[in-house]
Amino acid sequence: MPARGDHDARRRDVSAAVWSVLAARGFGGLTLRAVAAEMGASTGLLTHYFPTKRALLRHALEIAEERTDERDRRVPAERGLEALRASLLDVLPLTPESTAMSRVWVSFWDGALGDPVLAARQRARYERWRERLRGHVEAAQEAGQLPAGAAAGELAVTSAAFAHGLVVQTLFAPDDFPPDLQTRVLDRFLTALGGLPATA
Repeated sequence: MPARGDHDARRRDVSAAVWSVLAARGFGGLTLRAVAAEMGASTGLLTHYFPTKRALLRHALEIAEERTDERDRRVPAERGLEALRASLLDVLPLTPESTAMSRVWVSFWDGALGDPVLAARQRARYERWRERLRGHVEAAQEAGQLPAGAAAGELAVTSAAFAHGLVVQTLFAPDDFPPDLQTRVLDRFLTALGGLPATA
C-alpha cells in the first residue's frame, strides 16, 4: 500500500488533471481516458480513485466548488451598489482564469440537469448566490442607491440573470465581448437599476 502522503499527492495530481480537462473540454469532455492522458497515466490508475464516471463527475464538481470559493474576490470600497457591482464583476469572464471558471460551470449545467444529486447542489449554490446579491441590493436600497419600493429578491434575481447572460454571450463570442465592454455593459445595467452614472 502506498504511504498516505503519496496517496494524497497522487490525488492532488488527479484533481489538477481533472481541472485542466474541465477548463479545456467542459464536463461533456470529462472522461477517465481524457484525465489519464492529461496525467500521462493509465485509466487503471484512475479507477483506483474513481470507479465510475459519476464518481469522477462528482469529484469534478467538488473541485469546481473549491476553486470558486477560494478564488480572489474584489473588495468593494463600500456596501450597497458598489458591493453588488463587485459581486457581479467576480462572475464575469474578464481574465483567462475567470474564463476557465465560467467554461467549467456553464458546461456543468447539462450534466446537472440529468442528475438529481448534481442538480440539487447546483440549485443550492444558486440560492446562496442570490441571497448574497440580495444583501447587497438591500444595503443599496437603505443607502438610497436603488429604489426602495422594488422587491430586493427580484432585483437580485434580475442581477444574477443579467450576469450569467453576459457570461454565456462572452464565452461564445469572446472577441465581441472584451473585458472593457463587459464592464461598461454591467455599469449600464446598474444604471438601469437606478444606480451608477452612465459611462461613455
